[in-house]
Amino acid sequence: MRMVFAGTCLLVGLSVVAHSTAFSQDKDDKPKYSISDVMKKGQSKGGLFPKVMMGKATDAEAKTLLEMYKSLAKQKPPVGDAESWKTKTTALIEGAQLYVDGKKDDGQAKLRDAGNCTMCHKAHKG
Repeated sequence: MRMVFAGTCLLVGLSVVAHSTAFSQDKDDKPKYSISDVMKKGQSKGGLFPKVMMGKATDAEAKTLLEMYKSLAKQKPPVGDAESWKTKTTALIEGAQLYVDGKKDDGQAKLRDAGNCTMCHKAHKG
C-alpha cells in the first residue's frame, strides 16, 4: 500500500513539474530583441556584426550578437517565406556560435556568407 501511495505521489509531483516547465517556456520563447533592435545594434555600421567580422568584438559582445540572432529566429519574417527565414537565421546563429566557442575564423567565414544584408533584405524586408 505504501508503494502505491509513494508511486502516486511521485507521478503527481512529476506531472506538476512538467506542467510548470511547459508554462515557463512560453515566457522564454518571447524574443529578447526585436528585428529592429537586431538591425540597429547588431547589423548596422558600428554594430556588433562588423566588430565580430573585424575580430574586435569582446566575448560579451559576441554573446550578445548570438542572443540577437536567436531572438531573430523566434520571430516571423515581415515579408517572405518562413522556411527561408529559418534557414537564414539558423546560419547566422551557427556562425555566431562558432565565434563564441572560440572558432573565430570559422565563425567569421560562416557569418560572412550568412550576414549578406542584400540577400536577406530582398527576401524578407517589408
